[in-house]
Amino acid sequence: MLYQNNMTVYHDVDLKKIAWDVMRNFGFDPDFSERLMDEVNGLNPKIVHKKRKNVMDLRFLLWSSIDNYDSRDLDQIEFAKKKSDGSIDVLVAIADVDLFVPKLSLTDRRAAHNGNSVYTGVETFPMLPDRLSAGITSLLPGQDCMAVVISYNVMKNGNVKRGDVFRAVVSNKAKLIYEEIGDWLEGKTDIPPSVAGVSGLKEQILVQNEAAQLLKKRRIKKGALVLQTIEATPLMDDGKVKDLVVQEQNTARCLIEEFMVAANGTVVSFIGDARMPMIQRVVKSPKDWDGIVATAKRHGETLPPKPDARALTKFLIREQKKDPERFPDLSVAVIKLIGQGEYMPLKPGRVPVGHFALAETDYTHATAPNRRYVDLINQRLVKSAIRGKRSPYNFDELEGLAEWLSDREKSSKKVERFMRKAAAAVLLQDKIGEVFDGFVTGASTKGVYVRLLSPPAEGRIMVNEDDLYVGQKIKVKLILADPYKGYIDFECVDKETGR
Repeated sequence: MLYQNNMTVYHDVDLKKIAWDVMRNFGFDPDFSERLMDEVNGLNPKIVHKKRKNVMDLRFLLWSSIDNYDSRDLDQIEFAKKKSDGSIDVLVAIADVDLFVPKLSLTDRRAAHNGNSVYTGVETFPMLPDRLSAGITSLLPGQDCMAVVISYNVMKNGNVKRGDVFRAVVSNKAKLIYEEIGDWLEGKTDIPPSVAGVSGLKEQILVQNEAAQLLKKRRIKKGALVLQTIEATPLMDDGKVKDLVVQEQNTARCLIEEFMVAANGTVVSFIGDARMPMIQRVVKSPKDWDGIVATAKRHGETLPPKPDARALTKFLIREQKKDPERFPDLSVAVIKLIGQGEYMPLKPGRVPVGHFALAETDYTHATAPNRRYVDLINQRLVKSAIRGKRSPYNFDELEGLAEWLSDREKSSKKVERFMRKAAAAVLLQDKIGEVFDGFVTGASTKGVYVRLLSPPAEGRIMVNEDDLYVGQKIKVKLILADPYKGYIDFECVDKETGR
């Protein structure tokens, strides 16, 4: 088919306006109403200082957070203590968002409608107004905060002994950054000033990392999948796209991920023991295991005929070591074949469906109530269980919410993906006709897609796309970059052979 390329260059592209339009197109409300803001502005942040029954004062502990450098919506802080038997007690404090966002308030209903914060790289559309998520309900240093604390013990073999869940007043002592902490823990840099400047924090983070490594080793042994994807986000300066940057997985991100997986499992057990319904986070058995088997075969590996997480993760680990450059594209292919995660209601006493990719049976989302509505739902369930009161939701309510929030999550990913394409199109639009190196990331009846090595943009191959396969290294010529449609189109001009 003859492809008619478009040489149009769009000047002064307003990416923020595009983001707002895309949000509306996918059914999101990108703004907060005046009535809602009146409700939020009328809140009294000093409510946290009221004396409360059965609320512990844990402000004396050396709490810290690890997050992105520009994050202000801090949902959790952590503390760990090594015991004489070699096991490690972990405490994860979650911001008590429910205290300021009661069920069926205007703020709550708007949060339920959007379902989660949407991060486009161009503009963030928070689930809650900044006065809450970046202020009153954020666990920022320098303020006393109400929290729900999740406790568990990491044993020397990496198993988790579920602990208690309770309410407490906490105080974050240090806001740390993923990149700085990751580079330090991996031996790339000296201890960062943010750690060195707080007495005892170095030892605290090292204990946390020890616990996380035990958790990770155990989960991988159980079959947790080792995956690595590349999602380039725009680097903005005064509203202009300067570059595309890739967020690297590192030891610090692994630390937080492992702590949250164990904390979420503890919440499932706690709500289950209270005989309440809940919303679980599930990834069922892969939707296309045969496709995963065929993918492994193309890489010279043989997987069992039935889904086997341990066999799959061993294959992925081998491929990551053998061909790290292509591994992100293999990861994307496997993720698509497994299928998306979703929310499902769980009746009391029923066995959880489980999360195939994490190798966890007990799993939910309960550690980010500033950013995800399902976490706020689960927080209300936890607080009711702590008080010994009835569930604030019946099963039918949770069933409807789980279906709606699954849809909102999928739609938010579509918004974020569109805006990554739009920003990349702005960056590339004056490079029509140039040739780039890349890897094929998708090849099906729906289309053939490529990821450039530099800049790490993704687009569709519209010319000479036949007989290409995932992971194949190719050269492509840019023939279209349209930020308003989110189109980045290429012609394949050369390809490697031999696989």
